[in-house]
Amino acid sequence: MKRLFTHCRLVSVDTLVNEKGGYKVQEDVSIAVENGVIKHIGSNLSQEGYDVISLEGKLVTPGFIDCHTHIVFAGNRAGEFEQRLNGVPYSQIAKQGGGILSTVTATRNASVDELVSLALPRAKALMADGITTIEIKSGYGLTLEDEIKILRAAKKLADALPLTVSTTLLAAHALPSEYKNRSDDYIEMVCDTLIPEVASKRLADAVDVFCEGIAFSPAQCGRVFEAALSCGLKIKAHAEQLSNLGGSALAARMGALSVDHIEYLDSAGVEALAEHGTVATLLPGAFYFLQETQKPPVELLRKHNVPMALSTDFNPGTSPFASLSLMMNMASTLFGLTPKENLYGVTRHAAQALGLTTKGRIAPGFDADLAVWDLSCPAELSYQIGLSPLAARYIKGELANEY
Repeated sequence: MKRLFTHCRLVSVDTLVNEKGGYKVQEDVSIAVENGVIKHIGSNLSQEGYDVISLEGKLVTPGFIDCHTHIVFAGNRAGEFEQRLNGVPYSQIAKQGGGILSTVTATRNASVDELVSLALPRAKALMADGITTIEIKSGYGLTLEDEIKILRAAKKLADALPLTVSTTLLAAHALPSEYKNRSDDYIEMVCDTLIPEVASKRLADAVDVFCEGIAFSPAQCGRVFEAALSCGLKIKAHAEQLSNLGGSALAARMGALSVDHIEYLDSAGVEALAEHGTVATLLPGAFYFLQETQKPPVELLRKHNVPMALSTDFNPGTSPFASLSLMMNMASTLFGLTPKENLYGVTRHAAQALGLTTKGRIAPGFDADLAVWDLSCPAELSYQIGLSPLAARYIKGELANEY
């Protein structure tokens, strides 16, 4: 396949995000694609031998990447949301069988096909926001069979939709009831049985952990990282969301692609991310939904040139939002990110957070994943919510508007 996209207003994310000045928007650009890969970008490219598609002067960005989601699950926690607003403490809800373990129960009771059916409308809503690549985590099964079931559902979702899916094993998400007061035993099962099995079946690209007082200690998370790395899997971490345990620095030192949430990250942690090239993934949806007040250290991240990715964290308990454009707006209004930082956060930096070296940019050698917008300027991507300006999505040069 040879395709030439003409009359593009191309939004470049090729320079460093903290360089002075606004966006680099190139007018009337053509993009030559061969076999799904961008070959040339220029103003006067030859059309000979190409299928020519005019984008009619529309704004063109890299396809968006949602680099942190939990969209494969069963059950609904709207009732808990209402209980909390009526003054019922989370501890009481959890004792009644609520919280994350309620999602675990519902997910364990669902089949692979049921999980795919439930996840389809969530994925389609995200696709309508310009997403061409999504990361999907497990973490609501917490047994060998159920974690594998979630990852298989994520793989089937990729087969059902024009969407690139990256999968992550998050078995160290919470302690299942079967292992109450035996967290070390659970971590041993994750390391010795679950990770090797998932790796052998090639069901996950990475392994994630929840390093927090209500979840797992840095020492336990370190064991999970070692097991993942020994099986050839990449590593990531939910860290410093509710307290500062040093999980981000630990993950960075061990080669993590990203650390996510990071509201309580300190200067030493930021310096560790900078030293080891680890991405900081910001999740404003959870910050908003939980009514948190501790903001991530954006100024420190900027000072040390740490790449900031941005994601929905779509999940049933703390961020039930299937809109990356809403997250871009929240990142600006809640955390002070600029629209330019937001755009980098859902393209170039999001790709880096997943270790995807051929996505997130419009440049020769990269996949031709494009989002085409009916907008006058890139800042509008972070500005207006609810009216979708997406005109078209292309994945590896092929139209992918089915959503």
